[in-house]
Amino acid sequence: MTLKSIEVFIERAKARKTRKIAVAVAEDKPVLEAVKAAMKEGIVIPILVGDEKQIREIAKDINFSLDGIEIVNEKNPAVSCKKAVALIKENKAEILMKGLVGTADLLRAVLNKENGLRKGSTISHIAFFESPYYHKLFVVTDAAMNVAPELKEKKAILENAVEAYHRLGIENPKVSIIAAVETINEKMEATVHAGMLTMMNKRGQIKGCLVDGPFAIDNAISAEACHHKKIETEVGGDSDILVLPDIEAANVLYKTLNFLGGAQSAAVIMGASVPIVLTSRADSEKTKLNSIALSAAMD
Repeated sequence: MTLKSIEVFIERAKARKTRKIAVAVAEDKPVLEAVKAAMKEGIVIPILVGDEKQIREIAKDINFSLDGIEIVNEKNPAVSCKKAVALIKENKAEILMKGLVGTADLLRAVLNKENGLRKGSTISHIAFFESPYYHKLFVVTDAAMNVAPELKEKKAILENAVEAYHRLGIENPKVSIIAAVETINEKMEATVHAGMLTMMNKRGQIKGCLVDGPFAIDNAISAEACHHKKIETEVGGDSDILVLPDIEAANVLYKTLNFLGGAQSAAVIMGASVPIVLTSRADSEKTKLNSIALSAAMD
């Protein structure tokens, strides 16, 4: 099975039971517009946590009927995040979404050791892209969470992305570890990490995927580039997942694909006990809808 189009997330989500999504600090126009669109598609039923007066004013402004939608009135953003997380813990919702609140405040509630949604030590941002210049969907990670990940964190970032593929029905995704060059250079930490992650995969320390690297970005996505450089690989030219060296490289690639590369995207935070929708204000309404659908499409 190969994922060819971002639309598969909406189709898959619509074919499943409608999911409950808890929106923390929901008094945010772009977020409510995305939730409205996802409701129209039959993908989610929201529980809106936040300042009820502001939520109702925004909903009226965007012609979003709140009939039958549960609203948890809470004006304090930090408490709103805790209450949204509590809805997940109480099995009243299956997806968490960030509204008008800082990422740090939401993550503080998510990662709380006693009452949060912590599953492992590392959570990470997973962005699926559909590019007109590539033959299938691929993931870029981590463009939003981990600033300068060490080897241990990169392993977790990789495994979070692999889990996303597994939950979408792809059993053995191909993972490229990206650096500036395709050979190991002890002065370039990204290449050393890539070599170590590749060996960990070969020795069974990283399971459920096929890992190779270091790859420059051309080797990861172009079989022709691999041929010219005489790189023999099952991954290069057919990558599902691109693990970038740090947040700066990943974020630049993420935004370049969206704003210059003609790509469509959908993103989710993995590594917690449930998917987390955390969109940027710069993301299009379609990207926000895609991201909700991606979260709802996962087993």
